[in-house]
Amino acid sequence: MSAAAPASRVGELERRYLSGTFAELCRIESPSGRERACGERVIAELRALGVSVEEDNAGARIGSDCGNLLARMPASPARAQASGDAHGARPSVLLCAHLDTVPLLAPVEPVLSDGVWENANDGILGADNKAAIAVLLALARHVRQVGAPLDVELLFTVAEETALAGARAFDASRLRSDFGFVFDHASPIGEVVIDSPTHFSVQAAFRGAAAHAGIRPEDGRSAILAAARALASMQLGRLDEHSTVNAGTIAGGTAMNVVPEHCTLVLEARALGDERAEEIVAEIVDRLHEAANLEDCDCDLDVSVQRTFSGYRLPASSTALGAAERALRACGHEPVRISSGGGSDANALIAQGFQTVNLANGTERNHEPGERVSANALEEMLDVALALLDQSAALAQVAAV
Repeated sequence: MSAAAPASRVGELERRYLSGTFAELCRIESPSGRERACGERVIAELRALGVSVEEDNAGARIGSDCGNLLARMPASPARAQASGDAHGARPSVLLCAHLDTVPLLAPVEPVLSDGVWENANDGILGADNKAAIAVLLALARHVRQVGAPLDVELLFTVAEETALAGARAFDASRLRSDFGFVFDHASPIGEVVIDSPTHFSVQAAFRGAAAHAGIRPEDGRSAILAAARALASMQLGRLDEHSTVNAGTIAGGTAMNVVPEHCTLVLEARALGDERAEEIVAEIVDRLHEAANLEDCDCDLDVSVQRTFSGYRLPASSTALGAAERALRACGHEPVRISSGGGSDANALIAQGFQTVNLANGTERNHEPGERVSANALEEMLDVALALLDQSAALAQVAAV
C-alpha cells in the first residue's frame, strides 16, 4: 500500500470481529466434501444479521454434505436512490468465496504472532479460503449497519478444491448481478487475475498379471512397473511459462511378495488455451500407452480424460475488471494484471457466461504447512471489498445514463 493511501474504513470493532471470525472459521474442519459445519456457521451468522440464505442441491450431486449457499442483501433505500438509474432500477454485485479447504494434515489452531496468522500445528491454516469468508461476513455486517449503494449477493461454494465442483454445479442463472468477484489468489493484494488455464484430469488404470514374486516372477506382468515407465518418460512439473503437468496420485499392488496386477495413476495438465492443453494431454496419453506396450510390461490399459474446467482471458473492456481496478486504486493499491496457473470459482462462473474477476487476497503459501496471512491483509481485503460495492454502483450508474 502506498504512503498516500486513504484511511481504512475498517474500525476497531470491525477489526476485532474480522479477526475473531477468521480464527473461528479456521478451527472448523471443512475439507472438500465435508463443508457442512463451516456452512452452518456462515448460515447462522448471516441469519443473525437478518439475511436469508438459500442452499442448492449441489452437495447431493457432487458428493458433499453441503450445497452452495447464496444470500442476498438489498441496497439501503437512501444510497440505492443515489446510485439507481433514471428508471429507479438498482444494480447488484456478487462476491464469492469457497467453504472447503484441501485435506488437513494437522488440526488447525490459529495463532497471531507479530501481526501474522499461522497454524500452531504443522499443517495448513485454511486461509484459503477462510480469509475471504471472514471478509464477506464482515462486509455483510457492515452493510446491515451502514447500508450499501447497490444490492449485494454473497455466494459460498463447496468443493472448490476438487476441480471447482461446487461452482460448476451451481446454476449461475439464479444470480441477479451483472458481474462479480472472488478473492481466491494467494498473492499480494493489488494483483488481478486476467487469465487462467484450462484444466484436464487423466486417470490411467494398468492391468498386468499377478504372480509369486520369489517363485514365479517371470509369470507376472507388473502394473506398477508399467506406471513407473510411463511417468519416467513424461516431462512433469513446469513445461513452459503457462503449462504444467503433475502426477498427483499412484496406487497399486497388494503385497510385498506379489507381482502387482493393478496400478492406477491420476495426473493433471494445465495450460493457457484449449489447444495447448489438448496437445499436452495427447502427449500424456501416448506415453501411457507406450509404457503399457513395452515388452517387459505388457499391460492392458484403460485411460479416461476429463476437461474439469475451462480457462479464460478477461477482455480489457471488462466492466468487472474496470470496477476491480478502480476499487484497488481507491484503497491505495496499484493494480497489477497477472496470469495464474491455478483455477478458481471464476473459471466456473465465466464458463456459464457470468462475468467474474479473481482478486489476490494477500494470503501466502496456500496448500502448504506454513500457510499464513497477516491481520493487515485481512483488513485491506475488507477495505477492497467495500470499495468494490461503491465502484460497481458508480459504473452501473454511468452505464444507465
